[in-house]
Amino acid sequence: MRPFPLAIAAIALLVGVNSAYVINESQTAILLQFGRIVGTDIGPGLHFRIPFVQQVQRFDKRLLSFDSQPERSLTAEKKDVSIDFFVKWRISDAARYYVAVAGDEKQAQDRIAPKVKEGLRRAVNARTLQELVAGGRADLTKDLVADTNKAMQDLGIEIVDLRIKRIDLPEDGTVIGSVYERMKAERKKVASQLRAEGEESARTIRADAQRQVQVIKAEAYRDAEKTRGEGDAAASQVYAAAYGRNPEFYAFYRSMEAYRDVFAQDNGLFVLDPKSEFLRYLQESK
Repeated sequence: MRPFPLAIAAIALLVGVNSAYVINESQTAILLQFGRIVGTDIGPGLHFRIPFVQQVQRFDKRLLSFDSQPERSLTAEKKDVSIDFFVKWRISDAARYYVAVAGDEKQAQDRIAPKVKEGLRRAVNARTLQELVAGGRADLTKDLVADTNKAMQDLGIEIVDLRIKRIDLPEDGTVIGSVYERMKAERKKVASQLRAEGEESARTIRADAQRQVQVIKAEAYRDAEKTRGEGDAAASQVYAAAYGRNPEFYAFYRSMEAYRDVFAQDNGLFVLDPKSEFLRYLQESK
C-alpha cells in the first residue's frame, strides 16, 4: 500500500511544478491553451497555469535594436545618397506580436525594415541634400517614427527611436565627383580672396612704412638743421665774445686754422704775394 501514496505525491509534485511559472522583470508573456491565447501581457512575478494544457510564451519587453544596411535613396534634386540608420523598438502588445510574427524577433525585424525604408525613402525624396546634411535629419526621424508607428500597430510593435548614423555619397555615383570639384572650386575661390586681401594689406603696410620713414627722416633732418643752426649760433657767440676780449689773439687763432686747412694738402701749389695779409703771422715769426 505504501507505493500508492508515493505515486500520488509524485504526481502532485509534478502537477505543482508544471502549474507554476515565473516571469522576470525583463519579460512579458502570453498564455496559450490549445494554441488559443487565453492570457496576454502577463507581468513579472509568480503565476499559475493548467499543467499540460496551457503553455507560456515569453517575450523580451526591453528595448531591442535593429541595425540596417545602408539604404540608397534620391534627394529632391535627384542626387544619390546612402543613409545608414538604426531603429530602437519594443513589444507593445504581446498578443498581436505573437499572432503577427509568431513571437520571432527575426521575423519582426523583417517586417519593420520595409516600412522604415519606405518611409525613409519618401522623406529623403522630399528634401534636398543640403537640408539632409545641414540639420533636417532631426525633423526627418521624428516624422518617420510617427509614420512608422502607425504601420506597426497591427504587429504589436512600437518604434521608440530611429537614428541616422551617417549620410554618405556613394563611391560609384557621379555626385561625389561633382561635390569634390565644387568644394575644390570654393576652396580656391576663398584662397584667392584671402591672397588678394593679404597682398592689399601688404601694400598698405609697405606704403605706411615708407611714409613713416619719410616723415622720420624729414623730422630728423629738421631737428639736425635746428641743432646745427643752434650750434653755429652758439659758436658765433663764443667767437664774438673771444674777439671782444682779445681781437689780436682771435685773429691769430683764425689764421692758424686757415693755415692748417690750406697746408694740409700734400701737393698743393699756392701763388701768393709775400706781403699778403694771409702770410702776416708767418712773416712775423721769422
